[in-house]
Amino acid sequence: MATDEKLLVLFPENSPITGFRGTFLGVCLVPCFWAAMEPRGTSADVLLQRPWLPVSISGWRLLTKSWFGETAYHILLTDVHGVWEERMDSAALQKRAQELNRRLRAPVKAFFSHLCEVVQPCLSGSDARPDSEAQISLTRQDDGNISIKLKSELAGLPFYWEFHCTPAPVTVVCVQLVRPLLVMSHLLQQQVEQLGGLLGRKDAEIQDYRENGATLSRERLQTDVFEEQTYREDFMLKTLPLLCSEQPDAHGFDADLQHLYAAVVSRGNTRKRKLSEERSAEEDQPAAAEEEADVPSSLGGSVTNSDTGDEDAQEDAAGAKMADGPAAVQQSLPVTSKTAERPSSKPKKKKVVGLFR
Repeated sequence: MATDEKLLVLFPENSPITGFRGTFLGVCLVPCFWAAMEPRGTSADVLLQRPWLPVSISGWRLLTKSWFGETAYHILLTDVHGVWEERMDSAALQKRAQELNRRLRAPVKAFFSHLCEVVQPCLSGSDARPDSEAQISLTRQDDGNISIKLKSELAGLPFYWEFHCTPAPVTVVCVQLVRPLLVMSHLLQQQVEQLGGLLGRKDAEIQDYRENGATLSRERLQTDVFEEQTYREDFMLKTLPLLCSEQPDAHGFDADLQHLYAAVVSRGNTRKRKLSEERSAEEDQPAAAEEEADVPSSLGGSVTNSDTGDEDAQEDAAGAKMADGPAAVQQSLPVTSKTAERPSSKPKKKKVVGLFR
């Protein structure tokens, strides 16, 4: 918790809240500790770990997921025909609060804690209502959006809020709903197969007891041999019509399915985290190898360049000679002739001086 948050809680007379009468000690204290307990990560990652909860607002039966941070929230709604969402940060909260409450002169943390206290029980399916005077209603608009309106009382004055939920992107629907439900379906199918195998082994065990003379003390405990194919056909024939006719709007996300959903999502996040760590480790290894390879090349670069420079100079000189061709030969010829004449001038006989004079 930051220092300014502590001062706001412990010394409400120095707080910047000026628009309402009364103390705001209880309003500010709750979200500070509650937000500190929130898991780390983005709102989408945290929201993914939350199970879908069945709720009923204004006669609409929905499944909801919600995350409320320190000064932000992210909610998802679905009636199985569509999925809606809304994300709000601190700046958007402040703007909407001013639009709906003209007399409000308070920081976001002050009224956001009250909003959490009133809305969270409604979005979690809880019957508890911290504020008995709170009124919440849901309407579907012509453009396909959903609006949830809230009216409550904050510090003796009316407080209004509206959730403007728009259709969620396909990626959000797949991540938050479709993919976990497919994994849950596959997991439940494996569970049914294992239970069928267990019943078959139990029948074989009971048959062995009977062959060895064991009898039941109570006739009502006797059961027929389990046949999986017959059971499946009977289940689809009898149970499925009842589910479709008696509870057409029931989503059936009970406590067991919520627990299963949370387990599936948690397992998926763990696997995703391991894959990302492995990929990052693989990316770091080539980078380190490249750095090691760059060091000797940089050290030997000047030597290699100088050697190649000398070779290039020699090649250039040779190329220049080859390019000059006949001109170079013609220029060299007079030189060789002069050098050839010099030895012929040396052996000239000098006049004899002395005896033969």
